[in-house]
This record gives sequence, C-alpha cells and structure tokens, in this order.
Amino acid sequence: MIDTHAHIDDEQYGTDLSAFIEQQKTAGVEAVLVPSVNEASLQTVPALCQRFPGYCFPAIGLHPEDVTTGWEQVLERMEDALPIERWIAVGEVGLDYHFDTTYKIEQQLAFRRQLDWALQLHLPVMIHSRDATEDTLRILQEYTSHGLQGVMHCFSGSNETAHRIIDMGFYLGIGGVITFKNCKLADNLTDIPLERIVTETDAPYMAPVPFRGKRNEPQWMSYVISKLSEVYQLSAEDIDRQTSLNARRLFALPA
Repeated sequence: MIDTHAHIDDEQYGTDLSAFIEQQKTAGVEAVLVPSVNEASLQTVPALCQRFPGYCFPAIGLHPEDVTTGWEQVLERMEDALPIERWIAVGEVGLDYHFDTTYKIEQQLAFRRQLDWALQLHLPVMIHSRDATEDTLRILQEYTSHGLQGVMHCFSGSNETAHRIIDMGFYLGIGGVITFKNCKLADNLTDIPLERIVTETDAPYMAPVPFRGKRNEPQWMSYVISKLSEVYQLSAEDIDRQTSLNARRLFALPA
C-alpha cells in the first residue's frame, strides 16, 4: 500500500515516530507522501522525510485555508525552499470556500502561483478542493493543457465530476470517506478506471470505519482498499497492486 497523502508530521503522532513507522511497514505500507500546508510544515515535513528516507516523501505547498494575511511572503519563502529539497509534488494546494470566502481571490492567485511551480519543476500537484469545484476545475484546465498532472485529494464528488477530473489526465485520491455510512462515493466510481485511482488517508484526519473519529494512520488504507475491491469486484491484492503502480507512476517514486 502507498499512502499518497498523510500529515504524519502532525504533533498528534508524538515523538516516537520510529515505532510508528515500523508499525506502518509491518502492516504493509510501502511509502507515505507527506504534504506541506503552511510555513511551519515547511520545516517539519522535510525533517520527517530526511529521517525516513526512501519511505516518506515530501511535497511543498500552501493550503488554501492558510492563504490569509501575509500569504505572499509565505509563498516567497516557500519558493526559496524549492531548490533545497527533492520535493515529490506541489501540495497541498487548491481552493476552499467552505468556512470563509474572505480570501477567495487571494486563494486563486496563490493556487495559480503554485501551479506555475509545478509546471516549472515538472512535478505533479496534490489538489484540495472544497465547495469550490467549478473554480478549481476551470483553473486546472488552463494548466493541464500545458502538461500539468496530479491528484484530486480526498475526492468525494459526483460521477460527473470524477469524469471531468480524469478526462484532464488527473487521478482521484480515495480515502476513508468511501467507507462512511450513506456515502455515495462507491456508486460514483463504478465506471471510473482503476488506473485513475490512488489511495490515501489524509492522516490524522478522515479515519475510515471502524476507526472514524480516531487519529488516522496509513495502515488503515487496508479498509479503503477493501471497499474498492467491492466496487471493482477485484481482490484486495489486485486493488493494492494497481493503485500502488498508479502512485509510483504519478509521483515518479523509486521502485
């Protein structure tokens, strides 16, 4: 299993990370991609990935909810860090209008600037989109015509939206939400090619059933894979094999 999106630099994981990582490895997690979300994680994410090289891989980005006063200066400091690390992707970036639209225009400006980084560095992007589907897809469409690739993180949208995303050459990041009661996501994926699916947790958030409400962990992707095996009528091993191949291809992960 490859977790393509987990915030395991979060303080919820405490200081005994070596034991935690060993637990994930024992459970079958081959790699964990760790996105940045703000200026603080510009320090914690690389430090974590340097501690576990070849297993944890860093991405760089400013989360849309962190686009507030001083966001331009934060992006400037992130730009200074672009040549310092071997970033696996630009992320977590995107648009989020759920709680507040005060910085709606600024979010779009920051989003575009970070998509420019991805094109310049030939990196995929990890996209966060909440209550902003049309603006997100409109902006992405401008960049995919120039070769941009990436994943729609924590996808939970409609079948129509799923097709629009994969038609742009993007992947869908499927996490614990697919296991939630009354969630329609499983039905919306039935005609989506498995070749366009990657698995993720968004740890420590969005833990799957039966752990919903608890601190999420990469190893619990097994519950996501189990649900995907029902959707695609394939074995869990086949789902794991294909989604891992997809992740390695998208993020150019080492064999």
